[in-house]
Amino acid sequence: MHELAVTESILNIATRHAEQAQAVRVTVVHLVMGQLSSIVDDSVQFYWDMISADTICAGAQLHFERKPATLQCLECNRVYTLSGELSDCPDCHSARLKIVSGEEFYLESIEVEAAQEPPRQDALTSIREDAIP
Repeated sequence: MHELAVTESILNIATRHAEQAQAVRVTVVHLVMGQLSSIVDDSVQFYWDMISADTICAGAQLHFERKPATLQCLECNRVYTLSGELSDCPDCHSARLKIVSGEEFYLESIEVEAAQEPPRQDALTSIREDAIP
């Protein structure tokens, strides 16, 4: 159910920016998700298909980009990228870790169909707005 609220937030952000750009429709939505975020791609896609119908975003493709998690050891200060499951520091094996990145989830940009008549252009609107309500 968490994905429904997140997807509604994505739809609201995309719609608001598309309207500000005077677009006739949104064609692509680019999302960035950290490796440690609890968001499930398939659930977001499922809800998107349902709630975007009859909106300016109807039929828009969702593109998911996964960002790796970066951790910092609080004992030896080593910063490293998580290669799989959460694990101890590779240097000192401490479990005292701070998440530097990897929990983010945001709408990075949208591609829209411009309202102009010929020449017809597609536009990319850069956003980078948090999608978690």
